[in-house]
Amino acid sequence: MKPTDLAQALSHYLGMYLPSQRNVSPNTIKSYRDTFKLFLLFCKQKCSIPAERLSLKHVDKIRVLEFLDWLESDRNNSVSTRNQRLACIHSFYRYMQIEDPIGLLSYQQIMSIPLKKTRAPMINHLTPEALKLILAQPDTSKMNGRRNLALLAVLYDSGARVQELVDLKVRDVRLDDPPILTLTGKGRKKRHVPIMPNTKVLLEQYMDESSLTLDGMLDSPLFFNRQRRKMTRAGICYILNKYVAQAKTTSCIIPNDVTPHIMRHTKAMLLLQSGVSLIYIRDFLGHTDITTTEIYARADTETKRKALEKAYPDIVETPLPQWNKDDALLTWLTSL
Repeated sequence: MKPTDLAQALSHYLGMYLPSQRNVSPNTIKSYRDTFKLFLLFCKQKCSIPAERLSLKHVDKIRVLEFLDWLESDRNNSVSTRNQRLACIHSFYRYMQIEDPIGLLSYQQIMSIPLKKTRAPMINHLTPEALKLILAQPDTSKMNGRRNLALLAVLYDSGARVQELVDLKVRDVRLDDPPILTLTGKGRKKRHVPIMPNTKVLLEQYMDESSLTLDGMLDSPLFFNRQRRKMTRAGICYILNKYVAQAKTTSCIIPNDVTPHIMRHTKAMLLLQSGVSLIYIRDFLGHTDITTTEIYARADTETKRKALEKAYPDIVETPLPQWNKDDALLTWLTSL
């Protein structure tokens, strides 16, 4: 069977263009791939067009809109997920308008489909007390506990995304002063982040104990499982959730849902509350645009409260008049 023009375009886009020309990360490619897997499923179930017969002429603005409605109604996807799928489709047709100018009008009509407005997400983060309590849970008398403590300390102190932590290798760690980690972020962009002395000590002890300082270990994963394979995102979530559950049994200050990304949010918020510039926080977190980092400034109610206290000191006084000691008022009330 002769492959369709859509099959050829998608194969080149996902297999060649994104990894080779755009240099996007494997996780981003998986996100794009999953979007088109869902679209092919939609076309088969709702339009009775199997994947082997689906061509570019079958896909227009109306069909894409029907696909987006199907995501929300049949699959119960949120607006943010719907927007993410649409962004993947936009990217593909932005590529197609250069590769196939004949279909330019149809492609631009698809690209004109707007994202749905959605509420800005709340920035959940931990208080310093909650963070200390979670980090106090690993049993440091055991080797696994010492590894887990080093892992959680690095996750927080570096502000790393969980995939960045998974991808860390021994060669990415420099423990000489000043200690630095080299993280590989979105788009395979590298950045250097400093770690604090206490985290350095934990990491140094863990690496010595795990024989990661020996010759020939530079390409070994920094954090690994029992098979000495690099840990997965799910594995790191499991470790964090275990200690979060333990901390909850002793205190009510731990939020219900603590994810590795909340540790990243916590680092950003504490940097901001310490007076660190948003420009530095942007570079520290690996954001490409300062507007992404500004969400922390909008969410930081504690810094706003302190600024207001400095700007308007003692305008509203705490002591209130005691009505039951006002003789004139009491006489008037009695006369009623």
